[in-house]
Amino acid sequence: MNILPKWAEFVLIPLISVCIAFVISGIIIVLIGEDPISALKLMIDGALGSSYGWGYTLYYATNFLFTGLAVSIAFHAKLFNIGGEGQATVGGLGVAIVCLSFPWPHWSVALIAASFGAMAFGAIWGLIPAYLQAKRGSHIVITTIMFNFIAASLLNYLLVNVFRPDGSMDPATAKFPDQTNLPTLHEILSLIGIPFSKAAPANVCFLIAILSCFLVWVLLWRTRLGYEIRAFGHSDSAAEYAGISSSKIIIVTMMISGALAGLMAINNVMGEAERLVMNSAEGAGFIGIAVALMGRSHPFGVLLASILFGFLYQGGAELALWTSIPRELIVVIQALVILFTGALDNLVRIPLEKTFIYFRKGNA
Repeated sequence: MNILPKWAEFVLIPLISVCIAFVISGIIIVLIGEDPISALKLMIDGALGSSYGWGYTLYYATNFLFTGLAVSIAFHAKLFNIGGEGQATVGGLGVAIVCLSFPWPHWSVALIAASFGAMAFGAIWGLIPAYLQAKRGSHIVITTIMFNFIAASLLNYLLVNVFRPDGSMDPATAKFPDQTNLPTLHEILSLIGIPFSKAAPANVCFLIAILSCFLVWVLLWRTRLGYEIRAFGHSDSAAEYAGISSSKIIIVTMMISGALAGLMAINNVMGEAERLVMNSAEGAGFIGIAVALMGRSHPFGVLLASILFGFLYQGGAELALWTSIPRELIVVIQALVILFTGALDNLVRIPLEKTFIYFRKGNA
């Protein structure tokens, strides 16, 4: 029997963990000679106080949402996919090849094709470590970390020696054609009379990320494959006894996970940069791990956690711009959130369970 109700498991524990992380961060801010209340207010104003701030917050959140979903679906099969960074990087190659290879008539057609290209490249990059674990016994954590470095090196080589336009010194592809430019939230919201900043990079990919959340929920809780993934994650031996192939689940789950991570490239490569550049993933693959942990591997929780980390990214940029607080402090806050939602989960969970048991006995 679960001691905690679901709302406490999925909402209260992460909320308390985040509050503890912010309190400790506030103490650090005091120690470096700044006012934590003013810093928090500046973060909120910079990230949420204007449509410009919201635009950047949602842009970052879109990246984290894709990679968070990728990590969470692997978590359900007890697979720790640390390769989201590499899968998103290779997904960018898929987007670039699709956008530069054909004369697209409209952005919507290009977006559909680029999405399939990104997912295909990401899925292949997730397939290789999955095959090595399923058929050769290699640990998924080691191989996915290794493939992050391979992806970075591969991107470096291709941008310098293959995709770089003649006469250019910049290790990047040519700019994508105008027909592939995605509409921003400013252009979308203006259709219904809602003003939004023109300068913000948030685009239609945010809506695709929301749709992906729903589709992942349907996959995990409304399909046979999702049931098999969750059953395998609870007990691989029991799943195999029930006739579920462990090799199939490992390979299929990692391919879906890689496809979701690769899909992130439509936002940062196609939607914002409009070309493929070095370090295109920008660390979002690793942030996805924290997002999945905090969101308890549930699509709705991942959505909320991605917005929180988008807020931290944009708010941290404002802190670094207007105060003497270094931007690295945001990395510290993220690390504290990961620490309390992941490694020190029982620090919050055990006292909370004792509290619920006490009140249940009192009401009995």
